[in-house]
Amino acid sequence: MKTSSPGSLKTDIQDRDLCINCGACTELCPYFKSYKGKIAMIFNCTLGQGKCFAHCPKAEVDLDELSLFFHQKPYDGHPLGHFKSIHVSRAGETMARVLFQNGGTVSSLISCALNNGVIDHAILTDKNGILPEPRLVNTTEDTLHCATSKYLAAPTLGELNKAMQNKLSNIGLVGTPCQMIAAALTRMNPMNQDGFKDPVSLSIGLFCTWALDTRKFMTFISSKMEIRDIKRMDIPPPPAGIAVIEKDREIINIPLEDIRPLILEGCSVCPDMTAEFSDISVGTFEDNPEWNTLIIRTEKGEQLVEDACKKGYLTLSDLPEKSLDHLLSGAGMKKKKAILKAGTEGLMNTLDNSKPAVLRMPESLIKTITK
Repeated sequence: MKTSSPGSLKTDIQDRDLCINCGACTELCPYFKSYKGKIAMIFNCTLGQGKCFAHCPKAEVDLDELSLFFHQKPYDGHPLGHFKSIHVSRAGETMARVLFQNGGTVSSLISCALNNGVIDHAILTDKNGILPEPRLVNTTEDTLHCATSKYLAAPTLGELNKAMQNKLSNIGLVGTPCQMIAAALTRMNPMNQDGFKDPVSLSIGLFCTWALDTRKFMTFISSKMEIRDIKRMDIPPPPAGIAVIEKDREIINIPLEDIRPLILEGCSVCPDMTAEFSDISVGTFEDNPEWNTLIIRTEKGEQLVEDACKKGYLTLSDLPEKSLDHLLSGAGMKKKKAILKAGTEGLMNTLDNSKPAVLRMPESLIKTITK
């Protein structure tokens, strides 16, 4: 199990531009804070070991160890990770009066879980203007308030740390792949705390290829419009090749090539597009944005989807074979590029103790994935 100091987290992750502002190191102590898309160490910390490092999804993540914990199976490098079944889905009749950005699958599942006692609370990502911010919710109404896509890095896991300090349990968590990795690391109790209880009863991961650096994006977009006028942002699936910014009575299309320089550097070494360490994974269905692609990974996830369908929260259909092939190709390419990049940058399976790895996995598996 990985352990190291808060100082190492700063020098080896933050100072090397690998931090993706997931929030896993915040709300643990007074030292790390997130502000406008950046996490900073406010004061020096002299601890030899810290939860902040142990929870970080960019510091010594052993994918085999993580997979054995979460799925009880070794990490095999499959483009989509371990799963039970794949479908397309959208909100059912119970949610019919709600207008969703895409298919509404995540909001429907969380609403079903809250209303039927599967979870007592949910940690989601809301927004303040265009800035994403974590939120603890307990009702469908509050869940729906968070129901839009966010493309800026969000410190959502700070809210999980706060919930744990407040002794909350039976929590549903929604987050991106890196956040699901960090949450799984947290749930492994890496510091071997006595009396530790896993607070997360349900995890729903969101497909993600990258997130934008908040400060870079705000500088970029403020040269084109007033930030306060932005109502919504969307990035349609290929072949659109644009980011869509919605203002009052106006829609502005920005070429993706103008957006790509704003992507966080840490995203380039993330091998996970489909949130492999979650109970359920959800993404946009590229053939029809009014639906979602849904991956069921665990028995817990399978049971929730079954209940949601029975109670009218969710509608399921089969994923076309062509769409599955495209999903496998996209996820496999992201995995391959990330592992190659990590290897090139000296961030994979490092032997020098003074320079921790971002990722660890068997060398034989690296050759299989990158061939």
